[in-house]
Amino acid sequence: MAETAPLWTPTQEQIASAPMTAFMAAASVRAGVDFSSYAELHRWSIDEREAFWSLVWEFCGIVGERGETVLTNGDKMPGAAFFPDARLNFAENLLGKTGGGDAIVFRGEDKVERRMSWDDLHALVSQLQQLFQSLGVKEGDRIAAMMPNMPETVAAMLAAASLGAVWSSCSPDFGEQGVLDRFGQIEPVIFIAPDGYWYNGKAIEVADKIAAVSAKLPTVRKVLVVDYLGTSGDVAETIDKADALEAAIASFAPTKVAFERLPFSHPLYILFSSGTTGIPKCIVHSAGGTLIQHVKEQRLHAGIEDGDRFFYFTTCGWMMWNWLVSGLASGATLLLYDGSPFYPDGNAIFDFAQAEKMTYFGTSAKFIDSVRKSGLRPIETHDLSSVRTLSSTGSPLSPEGFAFVYDGIKKDVHLASISGGTDIAACFVLGVPIQPVWVGEIQAPGLGMAVDVWDDDGRPVRGEKGELVCTRAFPSMPVMFWNDAGGEKYHAAYFERFDNVWCHGDFAEWAEHGGIIIHGRSDATLNPGGVRIGTAEIYNQVEQMPEVAEALCIGQDFEGDVRVVLFVRLAAGVTLDDALETKIKAKIRTGASPRHVPAKIVAVADIPRTKSGKITELAVRDIVHGRAVKNKEALANPEALELFRDIAELRS
Repeated sequence: MAETAPLWTPTQEQIASAPMTAFMAAASVRAGVDFSSYAELHRWSIDEREAFWSLVWEFCGIVGERGETVLTNGDKMPGAAFFPDARLNFAENLLGKTGGGDAIVFRGEDKVERRMSWDDLHALVSQLQQLFQSLGVKEGDRIAAMMPNMPETVAAMLAAASLGAVWSSCSPDFGEQGVLDRFGQIEPVIFIAPDGYWYNGKAIEVADKIAAVSAKLPTVRKVLVVDYLGTSGDVAETIDKADALEAAIASFAPTKVAFERLPFSHPLYILFSSGTTGIPKCIVHSAGGTLIQHVKEQRLHAGIEDGDRFFYFTTCGWMMWNWLVSGLASGATLLLYDGSPFYPDGNAIFDFAQAEKMTYFGTSAKFIDSVRKSGLRPIETHDLSSVRTLSSTGSPLSPEGFAFVYDGIKKDVHLASISGGTDIAACFVLGVPIQPVWVGEIQAPGLGMAVDVWDDDGRPVRGEKGELVCTRAFPSMPVMFWNDAGGEKYHAAYFERFDNVWCHGDFAEWAEHGGIIIHGRSDATLNPGGVRIGTAEIYNQVEQMPEVAEALCIGQDFEGDVRVVLFVRLAAGVTLDDALETKIKAKIRTGASPRHVPAKIVAVADIPRTKSGKITELAVRDIVHGRAVKNKEALANPEALELFRDIAELRS
C-alpha cells in the first residue's frame, strides 16, 4: 500500500537557507533557464555537464588552476577526462581554514576525548610532511595505514596528499593476511599503525601483527607507530625499521605546509573492493575527481557549511572515512569516533551527538536497525536539537528503519539515505534537502550522475527491479586499477555488461515519487552491515583447514540486512559440530577480520560449479532466496543446486 504522506517535508525557511537552493539560482543564471524543481536542475546537470561541473568548481570554491577545458572524450567510459588542464592539491583544499576553533574532535570507546584546532592540524600535517620528505617520499609513492579513526590518521593522509603521494588505509581489526592482501599489492614506502585500539571494552594490542605485516612488505622504509594505548615507544622498539610517531616528528618544527599542485587526474587514494575471486581489487581514485564529487555531495546534497559539526560512523577501511574527511573542505569540524558504537549500553554515539552539537549524523542502516531492535529511544533520552541531517548508508534502509528514525530518534530531521560505493568513492543516489522524504526511498540521483535502471537487455525500466547503471561519464570514475596496465580488470568490473555504460552491480528500482529503491547487490560480493567484502577473502582462510574440502559463501537477505552464510563440503569422515564451527570462525576472524565471520555455517554434500570448474555463488544465492536460476545449462552439476533449497537453518 502506497504511503499517502511523506515522513518529512522541509519548511520554506529550510528550503530558502539550503545551499542547494542557492546553487539552483546560480545554475538558472548560468543556463538562462529558471529551474523550478530539483528534477529540472538534475536534467540540466547531466545534459550540460561542462556547464554544470564548472559551476560546481566555482560555487564550492575549489582552490587551484582550473584550465580552459572542462571535459574531453565525454562520450567515452572509460576514457572521458574532466578538467584535463587543471592543477590542484587535495590537501590544500581541505586545509584552507586556520585558527583556534575545532578542526577535529575525537572520542574513543575508552572515553578518551581530544580536540585539535585548525592550527594544531596544520602543525601536525607540517611535521608529518617534513618527516615524509626526510624519508624520501615523492610524488606517486604509496603510504599505507592500518589505523583507527583518529586525528593522526587524517593528518597523515593530508601530509601524503600534500606531496602527491597516494594514500591507502584499512582498519586495525583486519587479520595479517587481510592487510597483506591489500597493501602487498601496492608496495608502500611507509607503513603506519597504532600500538593498539579499543573495541567492546577491551584494549587490543597489535604489535605482533605490525611486525608480521611489515616484515612481508619489503618496500617499506619506515614503520610509524601511533600512540593510542600509551605503548607506542615500547612497540616500536620490537619492530624492525619502526619509530614511535611522536618521537619521529619531534625534531621537525611546524612551518607553513607546502602543497604540490598536480593534474586533476593525479592518484590520491587506493581503495579496495573485493569481488568473488582472487585478492581485493585496488581501485585508484584521482585527487580532482574525489574532491569535486565530495564537495558537490557535501555542500549541495548534505548542506554542509562552514562551522557544521560533521560525523560519520566509519572505520578507515570503508570509503565513508574518505568521504568524511573531505568535510574539512567545507570548513566543517570532523567528529571522529573509534570503537564499538554499542559499548557499553548503546548510547555512545548519541552521547557524542549531544555533547558536541552534531549537525550531520552519518551512520549505517544496520546501526539504525540495531538501535530499533534494542529498544533504545534517543528521542526521549538525548537532546539532538542540533542534528539537521541523519544519513544512512552501507545497505538498504528498511521501511521500518525509515519510520523508526522519525519515531525513535528525531522528528524534524532530514533523513538522507545514500548509496554509491568504493568503486566511485562517492554516491550515485542520495539526499536532497529541499525535497520531501518518503518511506523506503532514496530521494534522487545525485547532480551530474546520469543514473538509470535497466533490464537484462539494456532497456530502461520503470516499476520493476533492474540493474543500476550510469549512462554518462562523471569525475570520480576510477583512474585505473592498480597492476592493470591494459585496463582489462577495470573494464570487466563495470563495462562488460553494457558497452560504454557503468553497471554498478546493484538491484534498483525507480520509486513512486521519483527516487530510487536499492534492493541489494546484484553480484556475489557480500555486504554484511554495510561493509563490502569478498567471498575470496573467506575462502582464503577456511580452505586452508584440512577439515574443509571446499567452501561457498553468499550473502543472505535477513531481517533488513545481509548476513554471511558459509557452506562447507567437508573432508571424508569429518562432521560439522560446535567445535569445528568455532574453529572455522576463529580462523576467519584472525586471518581476515571479524566482519568476515559467517553468521551461519552449513555443511553440504556438494557445491555447484560451472563446466570450467568455477563455483557458482550467484546460482546458490538465487536458490536460497527462492529465485529462479538463470543459465543452469552452464553448470557441470546442476543437481547440486537442490541441496541449497529451503534449508531449515537459514530460516532463523
